[in-house]
Amino acid sequence: MNPIDLQVVLGALRSICDEMGAVLIRSSHSANIKERRDASTALFAPWGELVMQAEHIPVHLGAMPAAVAAILPRRQRPGDAWILNDPFAGGTHLPDITLISPAFRDGELIGFAANRAHHADVGGSTPGSMPAGSRTLGEEGVVIEPTKLVDRGELDADRLDRLTSQMRGPAQRRADLRAQLAANATGVRRIEQLAAASRGRLAEAFSETLDYAERRTRARIEELGDGVRTARDTLEDANGHQIVLALRARVSGDALALDFSGSAAQHPGNLNCPLAVTLSACYFALRVLTDPDVPACAGLWRPLEVIVPEGTILNARAPAAVAAGNVETSSRVADLVLAAFGCALGQGTMNNLTLGDDRFAYYETLAGGQGACADADGPSAVHVAMSNTLNTPIEALELEFPLRAVEYAVRRGSGGAGRWHGGNGIVRELEALAPLDYSLIAERRRSGPPGAAGGSPGLPGSDTLNGEPIPAKSSGSLLPGDRLRIETPGGGGFGEPD
Repeated sequence: MNPIDLQVVLGALRSICDEMGAVLIRSSHSANIKERRDASTALFAPWGELVMQAEHIPVHLGAMPAAVAAILPRRQRPGDAWILNDPFAGGTHLPDITLISPAFRDGELIGFAANRAHHADVGGSTPGSMPAGSRTLGEEGVVIEPTKLVDRGELDADRLDRLTSQMRGPAQRRADLRAQLAANATGVRRIEQLAAASRGRLAEAFSETLDYAERRTRARIEELGDGVRTARDTLEDANGHQIVLALRARVSGDALALDFSGSAAQHPGNLNCPLAVTLSACYFALRVLTDPDVPACAGLWRPLEVIVPEGTILNARAPAAVAAGNVETSSRVADLVLAAFGCALGQGTMNNLTLGDDRFAYYETLAGGQGACADADGPSAVHVAMSNTLNTPIEALELEFPLRAVEYAVRRGSGGAGRWHGGNGIVRELEALAPLDYSLIAERRRSGPPGAAGGSPGLPGSDTLNGEPIPAKSSGSLLPGDRLRIETPGGGGFGEPD
């Protein structure tokens, strides 16, 4: 395929993913999807490789190939749609529900449209289904194994009702799932139109896209230089223990191997990652280190080998709890890879907060500081690494939930010093206007994100309830007037100060 045709194809594939995302976001009902855009869309080749994704949530998209792989051996028919969230059968953590729809032309399977959205609740032990103290997967909500939700165009309404009836806010859950179906229907229609326009060359276009991404990534890996780099870091569990993660990264020509063999064993709490989440973090870091503009597809990780022993915190066995692994441990995996190659680190946490009762649930991840780089300060008040969501605007927050925003501000001075300063975190203080339950899962509270090349670390985060410190992984109840305050970490600085 000549370069002009290839660029036209790449543009078409990106536009399909973007359109799917617009349909999903504009059709959904929950604030977490319509306001925060905690959702992702992607296209897959008929043999299961990711051929394009929108620039949405890194932890969703790098892990979504496992979801397609889970349904690929099943019989596919025009009009079908599959649903799943099982972390050990293609999912990440339970609130992330994936829908996958095959596309056909003249009776032949030509690809898949897929999307993943973080639902505000999936029936876990606490509102929001992100319990800080979960120890088994069953405590975190409804587990959906790969299941056909639409059969040849007919929605299984009974199955949909059975699933959502086990969740808080079932009407909103149904509405969001229907929005996901609408997004996939758009993707399928556009794939079929592209197949018709390509005159039978769609599979060739998919293959060319993957090969092109691989070539560009290999070229940039070669520029990193051969050799072995190492990195170690820790997670902070609820009992005060430090959980070690270790990486040995080897560059050999145009290939990269990431070996996490020295990392801790599977955790009794919920910091565990299914393998798909660990792979997703590695894919993200590889793209950052090599060529961020490479087409976002499976070709970019063909030069990558990831070694993760089974039964460790980064490749947990079922039925391990994984609620925090998807959001917190994934961030640390990305940090490890970036640190091994000399990068200053961002906040390294998503600062997960859920609030609600038996009727509703509110979920938010909070922004922080990004690490500085070799020629610029780190940006402040942004979602970093494995998260790429927005905030819930104050207007939407106070309109929909019994909450009042007391303070929302940049946390000045929290970024690490250096020739280039790390970005600042934020302060978010909320007041309950009704009795509510809360759950908090955060990291980087005992030590701040490291700097690089002589730069200082960013300030650690902190959390208080009515002015009194609370653990970074905690849950409890709020009475009207109670105030929960979260101060997020700053990013590390880069270089010795002038």
